[in-house]
Amino acid sequence: EVQLVESGGGSVQAGGSLRLSCAASGSTFDDHDIGWFRQAPGKEREGVSCIRSTTGTTYYTDSVKGRFTISSDNAKNTVYLQMNSLKPEDTAVYYCAATPYDCVSLGSWGVYEYDSWGQGTQVTVSS
Repeated sequence: EVQLVESGGGSVQAGGSLRLSCAASGSTFDDHDIGWFRQAPGKEREGVSCIRSTTGTTYYTDSVKGRFTISSDNAKNTVYLQMNSLKPEDTAVYYCAATPYDCVSLGSWGVYEYDSWGQGTQVTVSS
């Protein structure tokens, strides 16, 4: 099982930046892809981005392409989500999660294919 801990959330004005971190541990970390999800009040949880553990291939949902960048530091077992040009509609609780499946093929869907989740970190973007 993979254990995940997010950090880096906060409050910023529109146009600002934040970097989220997802620290992972566990015996099966190397076999899991890591995804970032977000959930705004009253909305379903949506997949934002993911990175494959084997190839480093990435996926982004359309609404964040060109603004968000996912990366990983394998030495630190940490995945980052750099968020630039933030918009009020990016406001949500952000979660990182791990899946044993190909996260790029799952895309923004397949939330039920992720078997480990962090506790979430709040991101608030004001206009």
